[in-house]
Amino acid sequence: MAAEALMKVAALDGPGVSRIIEKPLPLIAEDYVLVKVLAAPMCNEHLAYEHWDFRDRNRWDSLGHEAAGEVVDAGSGSAFRPGDRVVVLSGYPCGRCALCTSGRYAHCEDTEDPLTVSGGESGECGFAQYMIKREHLLIPIPEGMSYEHAAMACCGMGATYTAMENMEVAEGQTVLVTGLGQVGLGAVINGRARGARMICAGRSPYRRELARELGADLVVDMTDPEALSAVREFTGGSGVDRVIDCSAQAAYQRFGLDAVGRGGQVTFLGESGELEIHVDRDLIQKGVTLHGSLDLYLQHAPGMLDVIARSGALIDRFITHTFPLDDIEQAWKTQLTKECGKVVLHPWP
Repeated sequence: MAAEALMKVAALDGPGVSRIIEKPLPLIAEDYVLVKVLAAPMCNEHLAYEHWDFRDRNRWDSLGHEAAGEVVDAGSGSAFRPGDRVVVLSGYPCGRCALCTSGRYAHCEDTEDPLTVSGGESGECGFAQYMIKREHLLIPIPEGMSYEHAAMACCGMGATYTAMENMEVAEGQTVLVTGLGQVGLGAVINGRARGARMICAGRSPYRRELARELGADLVVDMTDPEALSAVREFTGGSGVDRVIDCSAQAAYQRFGLDAVGRGGQVTFLGESGELEIHVDRDLIQKGVTLHGSLDLYLQHAPGMLDVIARSGALIDRFITHTFPLDDIEQAWKTQLTKECGKVVLHPWP
């Protein structure tokens, strides 16, 4: 009997303890597609590594939700063929509800278990050599675009691109980004592509400087008691036009609500807990619109890829570190220093 085909997968044995394990190759069923992962950006998985705090579909032996790669196998009726280059979007939504069919799949309530559908034991995570995804969540990569750059259409840039589309960010507007992690820094590139005036608020000196290099017009230190005054001075006292919070921290979200001007709009992307809002003072009297958003909407994919294609040099600066999958522990330790931008794993030598 032939040996079972296996692939490498990242796993955690406890806080701060990671290793590479082997799992059987994923199986596909229905309209699922098998993808060889060639670039796997890192996102909030460091919370599991540091605190054993698992988000999204993360488990000890299933980590990562961003990827780009090459189609290996698909069903007979699929639009994809082996060798096609694709971005693999996050999540496993139902694909049938009103949110899914309108492209806003990230808000689907009736998510599915891909392993139950496929009958396999693997394939739901990006920190692996292969993964599976329904074909409507695969975006063809334009010719000439690298896998690393294309993968920024996931959390790295895709989430804030959709936030800006929903708030109709326009040239000349002021946009405040609170939280300068792997999502907030990507927002700077998106804003500059639109001709917006970008303001960034964060704590990490490294990331504040990186935000400047990516094109931020004003960068403030969240530990500075005069940070809000600096933002108001920059806007001539009127407050910012748009706010995107990427921090998942109440103090940053409060900063954004205090900084936004009358008639402005605020989007919360960071998945946080409770925040005290004074409905009359913060929203009604100021005429502020508050949005909740998550991930790239499907209808925004062409525009996102266009921005990526036009922002190559900035994306090269945004991606500060790459690691082989075998060195994932060093990659996590690098994330925890906060002296990095986007970190990308390469599952294959």
